[in-house]
Amino acid sequence: MEKYRPNRFVLLNRPKFIGRFFCALSRFTDDLKSLSFNTSKPNMENVNRYLIRDRYHRFEEVRSMRTVSELEDRLSEPSDRLVSDLSALDGDILILGVGGKMGPSLAKLAKRGVEAAGKNARIIGVSRFSSGHLQKELEKAGIETVSADLLDEKALDGLPEAQNIIYMAGNKFGTTGKEYFTWAMNAYLPGRVAERYSHSRIVSFSSGNIYPLTPIELGGASEETAPAPIGEYAQSCLGRERIFEYFSRKNNTPILNFRLNYAIDMRYGILLEIASAVKEGRPIDLNMGLVNVIWQGDANEMAIRSLALCGTPAVTLNVTGPETVSVRWLAERFGEAFGTRPQFTGTEQPTALLNNASTSHQLLGYPNVSLRQMMEWTISWIEAGGDTLGKPTHFQQREGVF
Repeated sequence: MEKYRPNRFVLLNRPKFIGRFFCALSRFTDDLKSLSFNTSKPNMENVNRYLIRDRYHRFEEVRSMRTVSELEDRLSEPSDRLVSDLSALDGDILILGVGGKMGPSLAKLAKRGVEAAGKNARIIGVSRFSSGHLQKELEKAGIETVSADLLDEKALDGLPEAQNIIYMAGNKFGTTGKEYFTWAMNAYLPGRVAERYSHSRIVSFSSGNIYPLTPIELGGASEETAPAPIGEYAQSCLGRERIFEYFSRKNNTPILNFRLNYAIDMRYGILLEIASAVKEGRPIDLNMGLVNVIWQGDANEMAIRSLALCGTPAVTLNVTGPETVSVRWLAERFGEAFGTRPQFTGTEQPTALLNNASTSHQLLGYPNVSLRQMMEWTISWIEAGGDTLGKPTHFQQREGVF
């Protein structure tokens, strides 16, 4: 297979290009000294490849993460905005379903945030804790833990009181064949929680999957878009929202439904899936040709800060990054970094599952971590052989089957 050479004009409009060019050219000519071919005319395409690699390597030296502990530290680093909001928040924070992909880092972020704000609030995480090490890890970070099956009525009644609830419990993957369990977790349990904590604020994690596939020229579904969930998982997510909305009205409970599209960290997510496929020469499905992504640390921060936005009746908030990102474009950029040509299957469709999060950006500000930064971290993580969770997002799914 012919080695992929990126178009050398791709970087010409970037800031500080000239300085980077001569830095890369210097590295390139130094390497040429050890090669056995004519060095009088450097191959400009190779120079451009060094430019791309130089950009990622310079960033890597300053900002990249190579271990899970470094990743967890960055995910749980509170921003000034979070500390400011937590300083004005009263009461403890109880996280239901803390054992999922996002829960541990959210709990640690909340703990570090309240400490930085000089508050004495307790951070309490509830989960079945089927993985033995997680409970100890959270407790070591100063988070109180409760091992409980939330579907057990006695266990739910026995949970500690808290003024602030972040509801992360739910089921997605494995829904097919166990639809009954998905509906119990995603629609029945929220009603029990809403009754149990009727005098608390509740931020409930939801999903952009409750929206229909929208024409790509519209820029994604906003909160004004009528839900039209595809498949039982998405339908159960809408059921969760409707149940919380009912109890918000019934009990005057301030609630916010947090409609999230594709948080990522280095161990899972759309960027990791696309970059790994490019690196390994596996074809990338283009049928869902556009996506949204957001750094998990930013999504967690927005969830915690959304406690101040809860309302009666329940509020809805879309949460994702500001970009509508082409899957093909992502693959091509990763190909430039890895020096390989991406392989594709399928074609881009006129619709996609997209989330317009402009309201959350107005209320909470833009995410702290940019798309390019996430891409660069992903490249460094893959090249360092970083751990992965082995849990694909199935973002290509257009039929709602999970």
